[in-house]
Amino acid sequence: MTSIAPNTVRVSLVVLMLLSSGLARAADRIERHVERGPVQVDLEITPGEPVIGDVIELRLEVHAEPGVEVLMPEFGEALGRFEIVDFAPSQEEDAAGGRIARQTYRLQPAHSGTQTIPPLRIEFVDRRDGQSPAPEGEDAYEVLTARISFEVAPILADDAPLELRPAQPNLGPRRSPSKAWWVWAMGMLFAVAAVAPFAWRGFIAMRERQRRQSAYEVARSELDLLLQAGRPTEKTMDGFYVKLSLIVRTYLEDRFALRSPELTTQEFLTEMGRSPDLARSHQKLLQTLLEQADLVKFAGHRPGTEVVSESIAAAEQFLSETRDFVRVAEPGHA
Repeated sequence: MTSIAPNTVRVSLVVLMLLSSGLARAADRIERHVERGPVQVDLEITPGEPVIGDVIELRLEVHAEPGVEVLMPEFGEALGRFEIVDFAPSQEEDAAGGRIARQTYRLQPAHSGTQTIPPLRIEFVDRRDGQSPAPEGEDAYEVLTARISFEVAPILADDAPLELRPAQPNLGPRRSPSKAWWVWAMGMLFAVAAVAPFAWRGFIAMRERQRRQSAYEVARSELDLLLQAGRPTEKTMDGFYVKLSLIVRTYLEDRFALRSPELTTQEFLTEMGRSPDLARSHQKLLQTLLEQADLVKFAGHRPGTEVVSESIAAAEQFLSETRDFVRVAEPGHA
């Protein structure tokens, strides 16, 4: 019989422990990697097997070589199905002179079951010597992350009893129904049929008023909270305009049912132009505000105090004028 040296056994046990540890860590997160030319993209989701109620962290990290300008996804793009608890963007320079851009989201799923993170779009412009800045006819190159699906487990265990209340006790002998029960039943049916259309219209009108009022109150509260921190500095300008444009876009979605947070600014302006609920004056007001926000977020523009005040005033004017706004045909338009 062949004997096995004790040292060999100990080495084998250590290897098995390391493999088991690595598998456990891999199951605790989901990782994806994609590259295109001078840009590398890493996407990580933790935990990999969440339970309903857990906060899920989505971390997007982009490495770009020196001379390459990166445009990160717009805040909340493609994540509208999740509640965004927190958002933290950052950028830094690596040792080789390239750029590292990060976006970290803390998300909360609305329900258990299969959840999906759609592909996230990263754009970049190649400004290196001898390189084409973008594909012919395009403004920038595009990198898409992979679609990621994962399961959100319910809190209730599979073997938990589904009986939530005790069985009914003995209720005694059953009484005979009244002979005239059908007369009362027919009368009730006629009464409900007569009142139902009026009640339904009243209910719909009440819900519409509540929805509009709620959208304004939420947006106004968030805008007041943003302004309590004071006017933005050069360092906080990006975050200020991200939050300001998000407040307006979310209000538009809640108030006018426009899919604003999932669209780029240009796509949203096109969608807004088709809306019969927005006056041309409001469309122009929003176009100026959102284009100014894009200049700050993507072009590194730092507006002066007067321009920041105009952006705030535009947001406040739009919220105030559309709180109870009813579309009226403008002169020269049917």
